[in-house]
Amino acid sequence: MATNSRTKAGTGSSSPELRTNEKKWGKLLMEAGWTLLPNTVLVRQAALGLTSTDINILLHLMAFWWKKEELPHPSKVTLAKSIGVTPRTVQRRIAAMEKAGFIQRIGRQGPHRGTQTNLYDFSGLIKVATPYAKELLEERAERTREQAARAARKGRPLLKLVDRD
Repeated sequence: MATNSRTKAGTGSSSPELRTNEKKWGKLLMEAGWTLLPNTVLVRQAALGLTSTDINILLHLMAFWWKKEELPHPSKVTLAKSIGVTPRTVQRRIAAMEKAGFIQRIGRQGPHRGTQTNLYDFSGLIKVATPYAKELLEERAERTREQAARAARKGRPLLKLVDRD
């Protein structure tokens, strides 16, 4: 895990400058690890048809996904213990997400141990969530345009006084 070795700009201080997330969460929590999930998946969770348990499972799966080419492969028991549900619940929700096309389970065979934990591919979720990301970006751009228009109107009276003479 990479650590922050930056120093405060222009101060010559050897004490490291805290990164934005370290300021929010604290250095120790950030050093212990963090997980990336695009906001689109959270914001459009209902539109995607994902339950809160699905999101929790996805978060835990993604906690094991460090590089694009190295798919995560935690066991269902590991996921269940972390989330506080049964392994059968995890199995059912993963099957439902696979049926919906969000994830793909890829079986692995060990040389001497038989089957190993599945690999999980998120290509389907990425494909399905991408149009929602475009939608969110369009909404953000519209809000920016509206804010700029309001700022341009500031200071100008919206109504003109009419002389009744």
